[in-house]
Amino acid sequence: MMILKKTSDLSAYIDNQREKGRKIGFVPTMGALHQGHISLINLSKNENDDTICSIFVNPTQFNNPEDFEKYPITIDHDIELLEAAGCDVLFLPSLEEIYPANFNNKRYELGKLDTILEGKHRPGHFQGVCMVVDRLLAIVSCDILYLGQKDYQQCLVLKKMIELEKLGVTITIAATVREKNGLAMSSRNSRLSDQEKKQALCIYQSLESLKKNIQPGDLTELKEKAINIISDAGFVIDYLDITDINLNPIHNWDGQINLIGLVAASTNQVRLIDNMMITS
Repeated sequence: MMILKKTSDLSAYIDNQREKGRKIGFVPTMGALHQGHISLINLSKNENDDTICSIFVNPTQFNNPEDFEKYPITIDHDIELLEAAGCDVLFLPSLEEIYPANFNNKRYELGKLDTILEGKHRPGHFQGVCMVVDRLLAIVSCDILYLGQKDYQQCLVLKKMIELEKLGVTITIAATVREKNGLAMSSRNSRLSDQEKKQALCIYQSLESLKKNIQPGDLTELKEKAINIISDAGFVIDYLDITDINLNPIHNWDGQINLIGLVAASTNQVRLIDNMMITS
């Protein structure tokens, strides 16, 4: 695996691959890699000639400075995982490579996606996500961008950004990878104690309860029971909601449209998110 730190070096590599007619897949990450990330690498390798992964902890998407400071950094372990998975290139840029002095900051018109759920609880977060992915896509110039469904709202945001900016990149969204007990894999899980990891199962269990007990009609009681599962485990809930696939909230279900449950909850300053298709 090649490790490149300069934008110019990566651009030269990509230009060379393009001259050979090679198809490129791209997996952007913030490091602290786990098998969820590696599943994206594997998917890209199956569908492309070259797979590029980036590791860059993007400061512009953290509305909480403490969260940025505490974000886990495990670069040596990350490199081992990527090499074992057969990743072709790791792009490991500095802050100055991503945001040079002449970088043009802009605002993305994301509509309601910027103000609901994650957007509501993390003001400015999705603007920062769009900023860095827009920049990365300008550097990487890939054919397919690979994202994980655990960040469902982020996937919708990036789809919209790519349409707005007319970037011509295809997005592939891969299923959430879970531990054997159902806990969604997350870089932030490493900040949980063993006891907190057990308690964190309440998030998965709340979503499972939505899926198992969904019935047409008023969803208020169903949501309340799911919320209680989380609060009874000692987690603080930002939101638990049931929406359609476009994140429009559904309060009374007609039994026809597909539903998704979305949760954000925290313990000991570690915030976890998850979601699940309730009907499909």
